Amino acid sequence: MKLNINLKNAQYPVYLERGILSKISQYVNLQRKIMIITDTNVPKNYATTLQSQCKESYIYRIQASEHSKCLSVFEDICRTLLKYHFSRNDCIIALGGGVVGDLSGFVASSYMRGIDFIQVPTTTLSQIDSSIGGKVAINLDDTKNIIGAFYQPKAVFVDFDTLKTLPRRHYYNGLVEALKAGLIYDKKLFDIFENTNIDDHLEEIIYRSLCVKKDVVEKDEKEMGLRKILNFGHTIGHAIESYFDLTTYYHGECVALGMLYFIDEDIKKQLLPIYEKMHLSQNVSYNKEKVFQYIKNDKKASGNLITTVQVKQIGKASLVPMDLQQIYQILKG
Repeated sequence: MKLNINLKNAQYPVYLERGILSKISQYVNLQRKIMIITDTNVPKNYATTLQSQCKESYIYRIQASEHSKCLSVFEDICRTLLKYHFSRNDCIIALGGGVVGDLSGFVASSYMRGIDFIQVPTTTLSQIDSSIGGKVAINLDDTKNIIGAFYQPKAVFVDFDTLKTLPRRHYYNGLVEALKAGLIYDKKLFDIFENTNIDDHLEEIIYRSLCVKKDVVEKDEKEMGLRKILNFGHTIGHAIESYFDLTTYYHGECVALGMLYFIDEDIKKQLLPIYEKMHLSQNVSYNKEKVFQYIKNDKKASGNLITTVQVKQIGKASLVPMDLQQIYQILKG
């Protein structure tokens, strides 16, 4: 399968194929210096499979943690690129999940004012969502993605086989973003979660999720309007994630909690059994006053207003500007 992302100033392919990790050199130029950025959770043979296709390559392995998306790691990668004399003609490959992709993309956007980068996502979260669309970023302390850019990859390679080594909790964590895509844009995708065995439809779920994001991003690359619907669940979800020091609960798990605040009761009755199917926690205790403090740092805020995403009908989202006090009241319930 193949998708083409067509933006005003950038076009790139997304290839979806089992085993494509070993054939990437057939699609893109690896006959230059390649920096493969990966993490400690990604099997080492994935990186060596990539290296075997490169003329000259280096591996930079970060700790598998949201805390690796930080200024000090960003700086060290840039110093490493400089040490090996990487130029604008060379390339970074992000081999891993969302943390690796976000960090690698931000390095690529910044080093020498921009060099090529390629996404090779190896988790459900990154294959479904973060590998396309061009949002790249790092965190500042416990505030997620507050330093970043819009910077598109040159290509994306989705190898479904890489999900075989993914722990089940990570697997379902990433699938939350697909469930979100169904809620906001694609009722048939939601129906797959509600009425079928998820594992039996994994490739279709990933493909349909990417189609949702492709359609939205092509219409609104820089998040001036429509693209904001992709933030469904993220305003409160990111704050919960930060409250737990970006470690206790995963991104998708927190987004799942955040979505519950902006749906009708009828939809919640349909959604909660899906959460049970995906082994997602529904009753997480947290200090709502402290969570609200993180919401006030939301990068999507404009003065005292944040555009919230609400779902009153499955497959259709609405954008509703709310002031911080209104969100506080929703959070308190």
